[in-house]
Amino acid sequence: MTPLVMVHGFLGGGAQWDGQREALSDTWDVITLDLPGFGENSHLPAISTIEGFADWVITDLHDKGVDQFNLLGHSMGGMIVQEVARRIPKQVEKLVLYATGAFGVLPGRFETITESRTRATRDGARVTARRITASWFLQGESALTYESCAAVAEQASLDAILSGLDAMQSWSGGAALSEIQQSTLIIWGDCDRTYPWSQTEMLWKTIPQTHLAVLPACAHAAHLENPTAFNILLRDYLRLDL
Repeated sequence: MTPLVMVHGFLGGGAQWDGQREALSDTWDVITLDLPGFGENSHLPAISTIEGFADWVITDLHDKGVDQFNLLGHSMGGMIVQEVARRIPKQVEKLVLYATGAFGVLPGRFETITESRTRATRDGARVTARRITASWFLQGESALTYESCAAVAEQASLDAILSGLDAMQSWSGGAALSEIQQSTLIIWGDCDRTYPWSQTEMLWKTIPQTHLAVLPACAHAAHLENPTAFNILLRDYLRLDL
């Protein structure tokens, strides 16, 4: 089967996909990346543009010998994989855009990116990582998987946090959505505090070949809040002959 490459979002890391790797690895080779400045690659220099992240992903997969793959991106990772899918369309079979949108500036986000930048500079990396991670869960810090998720987020340096915010703020992919050639699954939690329905709807209605899945009572980390439903969605979609 074609491998599944999973790209985390802002303050994420490859370890946040452990549940998906365990559930899907019986059928697919699941490849979870750690972007520069985050997770296990927190020692690498931070990147400050979505395009730069996309270049890094393409190079990293080439170096790993991964030439044909399905591609999933979460949040900021969804912006990155849109760029990857457009740059190397023949290598990406299916695309999954999860809790993401077409614009880095997020109207309706729990706080503006400018506010996140100001607070991160004032509060430091660890406090920022834990505070923002809490916003991903419907139950905040009380969520069962919050602590493990926050532990991954805490690996990011302040430079990586600020660079990631800059990357999102300077990116816009709305005009290029119609160029995405792959069959694309859009996944959204209906209580997401980061990406409102308007962003999800735009992806769904503008990308030529899309399918939509809305997970009820989930916020920005649906793969951790309801992993059973999330994993079934992925498994079924990747098996479809489209």
